[in-house]
Amino acid sequence: MINFRKTTFLTSFGFAEQLRLGTGREVVFCGRSNAGKSSLINKICGQNKLARVSSSPGKTTTINFFTSDADITLVDLPGYGFARRSGEELQRWSRLMETYFGTDRNIALALVLLDCRHDPTDDDFDMIGYMNRFGIEYWAVLTKTDKLNKSELAERLARFEEILEPLNCAKTVPFTVKNEESAENLRRMLSECLS
Repeated sequence: MINFRKTTFLTSFGFAEQLRLGTGREVVFCGRSNAGKSSLINKICGQNKLARVSSSPGKTTTINFFTSDADITLVDLPGYGFARRSGEELQRWSRLMETYFGTDRNIALALVLLDCRHDPTDDDFDMIGYMNRFGIEYWAVLTKTDKLNKSELAERLARFEEILEPLNCAKTVPFTVKNEESAENLRRMLSECLS
């Protein structure tokens, strides 16, 4: 099993021109600005301050790389869908995404984080479009499952599978940072996929 606790910060890039090709397999974390990417990375790596977490959405404006066990690199993409961005900032983000996904990288898997309480937004569908356009296997990680009771969660899971199945989603994974069992389940699934 991959030991995600060995993960350490590697580097950050804010502009397309700065991006360099990685050497190992990459697992990409993407989602809306308030989807909880940094919290999820911290949880599965068993570290509180590995990825920067903020109470204000939209703080991650760079692509952050973390080196992990078994020649795996975790990649935390900037959150999308945050309204208070200038046109120039949105263009920079777009160029950064196009360059990241458009270069010859060894992307083993992408985790698209979606709030389980709401249907995917247009921005979410755009990100899923990147996955399909570049032939990247992706899982939908449904976050904030602790906000729903058991029957509500079952209903939402069925709804997401109905929406995402035609969009080549490989797996739909419920997740909450409030539960260690949830983190252990995701670590196990990732280890099986990447081994």
